[in-house]
Amino acid sequence: MSKLVIVESPAKAKSIKKYLGKGYEVTASMGHVRDLPAARLSVDIDNDFAPKYAIIKGKEKFVKELKKTAAESDAVYLATDPDREGEAISWHLATILGLNPDDANRVTFNEITKTGVTNGMEHPRAIDIDLVNAQQARRILDRLVGYKLSPFVSQKIRRGLSAGRVQSVAVRLIVDREKEIRAFVPEEYWSLDAKFTVPPSRKVFMAAFYGDETGKVKITSKEQADKYLSRLEGASYTVSNVKKGTRKRNPAPPFITSTLQQEASRRLGFQAKRTMKVAQELYEGVDVAGYGSMGLITYMRTDSLRISEEARSQGCAYIGEAFGKEYLPEKPVYFKSRANAQDGHEAIRPTVPSLTPEQAKASLTSDQYKIYNLVWKRFMASLMAPCIQNTVKAEIEANGCIFSASGYTVKFDGYTVLYDDRQDEEDSGKLPELKKGDVLKLKDLVGNQHFTQPPARYTEASLIKALEENGIGRPSTYASIITTIVSREYVKREGKQLHPTELGEAMTKLLEDRFPKIVNVKFTAEMESSLDEVGEGKEDYIAILHKFYDDFEKTLKKAKTDMEGVKIQLEEDQTDIPCELCGRNMVVKVGRYGKFLACPGYPECKNTKPLVFETGAKCPVCGGNVIQKKTKRGYAFYGCSNYPNCNFMTWDEPTGENCPQCGKSLFKKRGGIVHCLNEGCGYSVTVSRRKKSAEKTEEKE
Repeated sequence: MSKLVIVESPAKAKSIKKYLGKGYEVTASMGHVRDLPAARLSVDIDNDFAPKYAIIKGKEKFVKELKKTAAESDAVYLATDPDREGEAISWHLATILGLNPDDANRVTFNEITKTGVTNGMEHPRAIDIDLVNAQQARRILDRLVGYKLSPFVSQKIRRGLSAGRVQSVAVRLIVDREKEIRAFVPEEYWSLDAKFTVPPSRKVFMAAFYGDETGKVKITSKEQADKYLSRLEGASYTVSNVKKGTRKRNPAPPFITSTLQQEASRRLGFQAKRTMKVAQELYEGVDVAGYGSMGLITYMRTDSLRISEEARSQGCAYIGEAFGKEYLPEKPVYFKSRANAQDGHEAIRPTVPSLTPEQAKASLTSDQYKIYNLVWKRFMASLMAPCIQNTVKAEIEANGCIFSASGYTVKFDGYTVLYDDRQDEEDSGKLPELKKGDVLKLKDLVGNQHFTQPPARYTEASLIKALEENGIGRPSTYASIITTIVSREYVKREGKQLHPTELGEAMTKLLEDRFPKIVNVKFTAEMESSLDEVGEGKEDYIAILHKFYDDFEKTLKKAKTDMEGVKIQLEEDQTDIPCELCGRNMVVKVGRYGKFLACPGYPECKNTKPLVFETGAKCPVCGGNVIQKKTKRGYAFYGCSNYPNCNFMTWDEPTGENCPQCGKSLFKKRGGIVHCLNEGCGYSVTVSRRKKSAEKTEEKE
């Protein structure tokens, strides 16, 4: 007989088993085991929104075996993730296994280390039903909106669409930003930029026009700029004032979920989904040489900036030893979390501060190393002394005109020796030694035309920041929100920027016109706050559901009546491909298995055909065109347009280039290998080798 501990993932189970040892059986639930079935609404609206849960399809055998194991165990501990979702999974497991939710069978681990696991097992508690209800309320709300609103928007715009309580607000933010950009009217302005030296030195430094004897001047036209340039012809430039000082730059706090996603996007180019996947792996456990299986970071879904005193002490000890006592602040710094932050977890930090990224590197994947390196350096830097800079600002006078130059030098690097969180500073130029009365030599003076720029489009990082600042969603949902709105084609990525599609704009306009609360930022934020209060035991979740749904149902009924027979046409659905039967230009439709072409003359003309995406490549077997196709699950593959006469098919993506050996089209495998699929050719090269080869060719030329 042994004690059964149920966690969510096999990696976590392996790490925890190592610390618990004999007498414990650790198994993984692989996430949720029970949920609202997708085939129907599964919510009894007339019975206070009672959810109708069922075992998730495919997990019946696992549940049967789990029941048997639980029945044979001395005790069962529910050790799912320490958040709202994890609490709900534990509650579902308790229900399935017939456990009493009031018994102390719930344990949580903020970190998967010996200390973290031991502390968790020593302090079991009852399941927090308030947290469970907060998760149920969100799940039911999202199901109600999705199942009631999605059919309506699909009917009015395009089949297969979905609307969501949070995703629709995220799309609206992106659409509203696009409207701002379109409405933006650029304004002209000019700068006068000068280059000087301080004789006899030849070192050049920059200064910019500030104003004249009337004060600060904004130059708005070429004529105005030319007047100042004329006024400055032959003028003598003298340093009229030098102001020196020091400034202190304090380190940024350790990461929370949103800031980790933002920084990983900015520094590493990682999408939020990728960041969270890697962070989950680091939390659950990795085999590290010399340490065994262990969690490298604390729980990664958090918005608290709190860190334990034990971790602070260990981090400071490492800093003092590795960098010297002068790199520790005079007094410990405590960062304050946002007002609505949940303080159940610490900030994201390394579980063993003395384990450096370089020591762990050989045991980690490339992505794991990059994220661990980021988390470790940010945490360590947050404990370190400020960076002290010597600043200098000089004013230069010439014929009544004033130029300004500023810069700094580092007096003490402090935390920036490890982690510089502000790499792009306008006044980063180093100035030569300047004294009041110095006569300068003008090397160059030019007028440069500029135009004010529209607000920048959202990136993943800036959208996450906006969602957080507006109280939309929660740390655990940011990655899935972005994944959803991109996969649904309401938003498209162009580089790092997020652009709304015509579909996204049409959806947003329809919701704004008919369901203004659904896409209202303030309303959604208030709803999030109410749901948080459910988790704190301050609100009744059924009352909140009634408050939302009773009004929503009336709005939906009115929208259906007002828009009966109305269909919104999208330009992106129009094509110039003629119907072979009646001559009308065909339109793009969405069916069960994706997009296809259909005649708009339905029901008079019922002609349909596949939507083909040309790749420009030629089939290596018969010479026909290679086209992109999609599986039923939406995965892209490539095949010959002459199918079924030619059966050529590949998952490899055409590169648009031809083989240097045989002239056939080249294809790229995952992993960056470019190769020729012409039988008997055998040409293959990695992308990195091709790049180096191209660079050598350019050098020779």
